[in-house]
Amino acid sequence: MSQTHRGTRPRLVQAMIDAFGQADLRRRILLTLGLLVVFRFVAHVPVPGADVEAMREFLGGTTGIAPLLGMLDLFSGGAMRNVSIAAMGVYPYITAVIIMQLLVPVIPRLQAIAREGEAGRARINQYTHWLTVPLAALQGYAQLMMLQQYGIVSNIGLSGDALLPTVAMVLCMTAGTMFLVWLGELITEYGIGNGISLIIFGGIVCTLPEIIGRGLLARETGGGLIGLLILLALALVIVVAIVIFTEAHRRIPVQYARSLFRGGRMYRQSGGTHIPMRVNSAGMIPLIFAMALIMLPGVIASFFAGPVGQENFANTVVALFAIGSPFYWVMFFFLAVGFTFFYTMIIFQQQNLGETLQRQGAFVPGIRPGKPTQQYLNRVITKITWAGALFLGAVAISPFIAEKISGVVALTLPAIGMLIVVGVALDTMRQLEAQLLMRRYEGFLK
Repeated sequence: MSQTHRGTRPRLVQAMIDAFGQADLRRRILLTLGLLVVFRFVAHVPVPGADVEAMREFLGGTTGIAPLLGMLDLFSGGAMRNVSIAAMGVYPYITAVIIMQLLVPVIPRLQAIAREGEAGRARINQYTHWLTVPLAALQGYAQLMMLQQYGIVSNIGLSGDALLPTVAMVLCMTAGTMFLVWLGELITEYGIGNGISLIIFGGIVCTLPEIIGRGLLARETGGGLIGLLILLALALVIVVAIVIFTEAHRRIPVQYARSLFRGGRMYRQSGGTHIPMRVNSAGMIPLIFAMALIMLPGVIASFFAGPVGQENFANTVVALFAIGSPFYWVMFFFLAVGFTFFYTMIIFQQQNLGETLQRQGAFVPGIRPGKPTQQYLNRVITKITWAGALFLGAVAISPFIAEKISGVVALTLPAIGMLIVVGVALDTMRQLEAQLLMRRYEGFLK
């Protein structure tokens, strides 16, 4: 292809053309798209014995656990609405990953395994898969018990005639989750991007057109066309902010000293590089932690709540922790900030950069190697995490702010969904660019 034609096309378009021009890259991209299509088919396979129409009618309400299930439906790409075998998505696996990340610094045996390099990481990954199975079974059983309360499934229990149907449903949902995890690992190994993240990405993107269409067609949206335009502008601002904070990092200069022998003499040479410390190194994990914790009291209270309008303690708790109440959003903000510091510090301490740099003969200019370097890095990560924590807190309450500014109440901005979509898109483009640069093509990220 001539340089004239290459220069007249946008960098992203040209990069995609170059990618499809390479047989191996084209195979990777088509494999990724094909496995995502398989995921979409699985999302429409219902659990045996479930009333899909009752589930869809229930999700249209605003009482009980309907808002929580609506959020899970968004992340599962409509699988929850279809009471699919993939209704839990890959979230039991993500829970297992988080649990293992928290256990590795605490349990000495796991610490020793993690230090064994590639073999150690493979064993930790194997333990994570084993942990996913019971977590998926427990989560599936809990979901079925909740759905039974609202007539969506029936005959759920662990005794009598209910045992066999319950076991069949739980096994179907557990198998669905593990099948999605397997698809994600196939994408990671043979496709482009992180497979687990792309499974979540595909689920969210597939539900966005329905959400937008529902907002455009609803008569009671409030704010009218102007409100929808304001909401769209706010969504674009949030996307830009997510890109900025996802890519933002502070560079810590690092010097590597090495000795060379020439002519019977020893010479010391030094080379410089840097450690990129991300402002938002925790990703969307703190928001998931915060949302799970803030919804838990309302879900538990909903089992003991009386009729709507009746005054009792359970109804008060349900109303207090309901999505849309000011208390819910205030608590969501502070929990997001707190969990950002908690998760960032645990992961950062697990990396033990000070000891790693000292072992590699590297040092931060002006800072003594070893413990002083680790203390310096701890101070740096604490300072820049303030920006990341406040950003995640703002993202958490952005649906509430957008609703108040635009006046649109039938269409909410899925803040966590936007954070996941933008983060996965950036990571996938970065990996595709790396593949192109390996083949001496010009990338599309600067």
